[in-house]
Amino acid sequence: MSNQLQLINPPELGRHSGYSQGVRTQAGPMLFISGQVGWDEQSRIVSADFGEQFAKALSNMLAVVRAAGGQPESVVRLTIYVINRMEYIGSLKKVGEAYRQQMGKHYPAMTLIEVKGLVEDGAKLEIEATAAL
Repeated sequence: MSNQLQLINPPELGRHSGYSQGVRTQAGPMLFISGQVGWDEQSRIVSADFGEQFAKALSNMLAVVRAAGGQPESVVRLTIYVINRMEYIGSLKKVGEAYRQQMGKHYPAMTLIEVKGLVEDGAKLEIEATAAL
């Protein structure tokens, strides 16, 4: 991780795996990434499987980060919107595998929000992010 990022995890908030409570940055440019869904270059959802959609949405988000000159460790915040929280929980093994494969052991500040629906038909989740470049 860049020496420009400091993960903030106060002990009084307890230990939580998979995310950081806060990320402090000394970096200059910030990149704000629009919500990414699990679709391909032809705007087709890759699968009805939650885990596969998560993997592709994360890959799409990281494509934007890399195009701006960043890397997975540049991501300081992830917001994951899901239409079914229980489907997310039921897919945690696949989600975790995809996350570790693409992000490694970098855990930015994260929030999961259950929403009524998403704009794209067939999308089960959307990932929005902020990166410090």
